[in-house]
Amino acid sequence: MAEETGRVEAFSDGVFAVAMTLLVVDIKVPHDLPAGQSLAQALAKEWPTYLAFVTSYATILIMWVNHHRLFTHIGRWDDRLLFSNGMLLLGVVLVPFPTALVAEYLGLPGQTTAAMVYNGTFVVIAFCFNLLWKTASREGRLLRLDHDADAVRHITDSYRYGPLYYVATFVVGLFSVTTSLVLSLMLALYFALPSRAAAAIVPAGKSR
Repeated sequence: MAEETGRVEAFSDGVFAVAMTLLVVDIKVPHDLPAGQSLAQALAKEWPTYLAFVTSYATILIMWVNHHRLFTHIGRWDDRLLFSNGMLLLGVVLVPFPTALVAEYLGLPGQTTAAMVYNGTFVVIAFCFNLLWKTASREGRLLRLDHDADAVRHITDSYRYGPLYYVATFVVGLFSVTTSLVLSLMLALYFALPSRAAAAIVPAGKSR
């Protein structure tokens, strides 16, 4: 179909925004402090919640940035694109749940299971990102007619090993939950960087 992808992008932006907003719900104001415990100490005890929040917020933010970068090159849509984009958004809206799970169980007996759910969610999202991009870019079938071939190749190369990196983080989580959270944040930052060269080349007629 030749229609533009504005509605797809607008809908996706809304989903990303809601998912990012819901993350803050799990940051609670301390109540009924035990005798001898200060507010500062009570806040400090909530560090797992802060770590999970920052990691997930940064990851969703960078996913949104990369999603926007993809759609500077995608100019058409069909049912396959809509469903693959929908699968990606399914993963995005799930992020607040594993985030809350990790925040609740970090340092407790169930932390490994919580980390498996958390890291597993990002493994699925990484595969969904690849599916969305391949659906649009294979043989250039849904790309803008004036897309930049070098930029498209750069994005494809940067996404190729993404799922494997997240699988590695999943495995690390079986041995060290905190390390896996830090690695997840580092991966988010990593994926914020590779597409810069490609994102710098915005097709004519397509605003940032």
